[in-house]
Amino acid sequence: MSKITPYNTTDSKKKQVEKMFDSIAKRYDLLNHSLSFGMDYYWRRKAIKYLTNNPKTILDVATGTADFAICAAKLKDVKITGIDISEGMVNIGKEKIKRKRLEGVIELQIADSENLPFTENSFDAITAGFGVRNFENLEKGLSEMYRVLSKNGIAAILEPSKPKSFPLKQIYTIYFNHVLPLFGKLISKDNSAYTYLPNSVEAFPRRKDFIKHLQDVGFKSCNHIPLTFGIVDLYLAIKE
Repeated sequence: MSKITPYNTTDSKKKQVEKMFDSIAKRYDLLNHSLSFGMDYYWRRKAIKYLTNNPKTILDVATGTADFAICAAKLKDVKITGIDISEGMVNIGKEKIKRKRLEGVIELQIADSENLPFTENSFDAITAGFGVRNFENLEKGLSEMYRVLSKNGIAAILEPSKPKSFPLKQIYTIYFNHVLPLFGKLISKDNSAYTYLPNSVEAFPRRKDFIKHLQDVGFKSCNHIPLTFGIVDLYLAIKE
């Protein structure tokens, strides 16, 4: 996978991603929900339905402002830990959790997805919404997810994709490569963040290629489910 970064600097991809999300944190939810036309709520709910092992402990990797964690909080008797490298995103996530009175269900902390501060087999399920492609080292990040997942645990990963059928493919390409970056720049005031988005999606291994990465770190029963005509991919993997 080619190394796409938000900014043209000598900093590591990890530091650049942290800086980018700190920069857009206050406007992230507005942009995320409006630019996806609210479909991001549906994608997360769909992913949670595939956590069929009745998880009691969930790790939300690259939690951002905690939308995935909040969605998972609807599960019965569950305890959720969300981690992210961006302090700005985590702080907003904590405010949302407090407003929803979910402090007893969700705990957020700043942590590196590629060096998770948890012991092996700590979680029954792992979720990751639109953050895996931001890993500096994809194999290391996936290996860490595998390590902290318990036996028979399920990983559910959402990532943007590209539809294949005409004319949706052509319409989506124009929107994703031109309209979305323009509005992203205007609202976020960050000239690089929403140019990085389509570039990072283009560089990310999709479908069979990403499943191969999951299998290489040990995951079994890996599946790919296209959502909303292939605009988003849901990947499911089990630690047997």
